[in-house]
Amino acid sequence: MFDQNINILLVDDMKTMRALVKKTCMNLGFKNFTEAVDGKDAWEKLTTPGSKFDLVLSDWNMPNLQGIELLKKVRAEESTKNIPFLLITAENEAGQVQEAIVAGVDNYLIKPFSANDLKSRLEAIYKKRYGSNAA
Repeated sequence: MFDQNINILLVDDMKTMRALVKKTCMNLGFKNFTEAVDGKDAWEKLTTPGSKFDLVLSDWNMPNLQGIELLKKVRAEESTKNIPFLLITAENEAGQVQEAIVAGVDNYLIKPFSANDLKSRLEAIYKKRYGSNAA
């Protein structure tokens, strides 16, 4: 089973999408969320002294700093490089998926998605990061 007390950073410029993803995660038992309105806001939250996030769920297309650029910054920074990162996006072209993989994304979810789609991606991340008994 998931550790449902993890701290999740939810990043999307659309409030309705943040609410949908948050509700879906809450239905899976997760409780602790911090919301960011774009990649720049997320980066500031990730690098605030004392902050601790266990998972980033991020949209790709956002103003100021796109999700893929946020991912690259997260992977380049010593204090954040090991945080699991899931891109949730409408971008499904092979080149973009490959760019995310090369940048170090843990998993990728295409909009629109179901609760089961999100659950399976989170399970895959947990199994990859923490072993087969994690999910």
